[in-house]
Amino acid sequence: MKPSTNRIVYAALAAAGLIATGTLLAAATAPAAAPAAAPANVYAGIAPSNMSPAVRDHLPRVYVPNLRSNDVYVIDPESMKVVDKFKVGVGPQHVVPGWDLQTLWVANNAERTNKGSLTPIDPRTGKPGQQIPVDDPYNMYFSPDGKSAIVVAEALHRLDFRDPHTMAMQYAIDAPQCGGINHADFSPDGRYAMFTCEFNGSVTRIDLQARKVDGYLKLSMPTTRFSEKPTIDDVLASEVCTSKKGMPQDIRVSPDGKRYYIADMDADGVHIVDAASFQKVGFIPTGLGAHGLYPSRDGTKLYVANRGTHKIHGKRKGKGSVTVIDFATEKVIATWPIPGGGSPDMGNVSADGKYLWLSGRFDDVVYRIDTSNGDVKQVKVGQEPHGLTVWPQPGRYSLGHTGNMR
Repeated sequence: MKPSTNRIVYAALAAAGLIATGTLLAAATAPAAAPAAAPANVYAGIAPSNMSPAVRDHLPRVYVPNLRSNDVYVIDPESMKVVDKFKVGVGPQHVVPGWDLQTLWVANNAERTNKGSLTPIDPRTGKPGQQIPVDDPYNMYFSPDGKSAIVVAEALHRLDFRDPHTMAMQYAIDAPQCGGINHADFSPDGRYAMFTCEFNGSVTRIDLQARKVDGYLKLSMPTTRFSEKPTIDDVLASEVCTSKKGMPQDIRVSPDGKRYYIADMDADGVHIVDAASFQKVGFIPTGLGAHGLYPSRDGTKLYVANRGTHKIHGKRKGKGSVTVIDFATEKVIATWPIPGGGSPDMGNVSADGKYLWLSGRFDDVVYRIDTSNGDVKQVKVGQEPHGLTVWPQPGRYSLGHTGNMR
């Protein structure tokens, strides 16, 4: 969809009453404020009809950070062609939409160095701005009230709260027992954030009001998991799980806010944690190397990207797949293998909900997966693509990562 098409869509939505005409004509400087009370469905605001007027002039693009080539590839989703690419900082991990929807931030964490930075991208032009030096930005989120960017300083076991525009330091919260702190989601009322601890096999709950760690929870492992070795048939497709601890990755809250779903790359599935008791209450096996989690645009399904390996640095053509979980029943309703093998990792759902875009981490490609049948198309990109974002997306504001919208 080209920029002119984007404007036509907005006009059509307004005519249909899906966007208030008065709101459409208002200055698009910021989205609506975060709600004071918890909504009945946290994903109610991400439906295709809920495109904010704040993004009406933004280019429809897919921004792909390539970890080893230190650049971002820009894909036109309509033509499925790379239309631009530019250098950024060292080790770009994720492209993160800002809370106010006006800037996309490339998190260049420059692993094992002190050269971390954030590169802003103007979504109206698709062009990068000047880098801002920050400590170890593996990932980035935003407080639900929009007052702080939360830079996830993974190697430092620390969350740095910064001004969401200038990135000036406000304060920090140390999480010393959360090795590999990386992905997060938030309670519907905005009081708590739950972060995964990749190298401790646990999660930590952060009290955002008290500005402190509220607790840690160790995640138990299943008795079996998917085998990474070549198998003759389905009987040999699993193996006894000898791993002592998991490797939790992405996390998403349930539509009613009562549970958290946590993808675990070593457990090959999704842990279920009860929000009120802060205890694990279930587990859903999905596929080899469960990694990324993305809700459907109607908030009824959860897409799980299974990276196809238990290894941090995997091989090409792995046993990658996407599993579809029904939120209401917590049952797997579909599994879509990557034809010929692959390594689906991070990404998001298109604005209309028709496609799931994921980086092919170890295959240097991007996958566009049809959410109606699992059909896969590929686009060649740079070296080791990671946390791509699809933009624009529906929603009033962004909580960060690759588009955790509300």
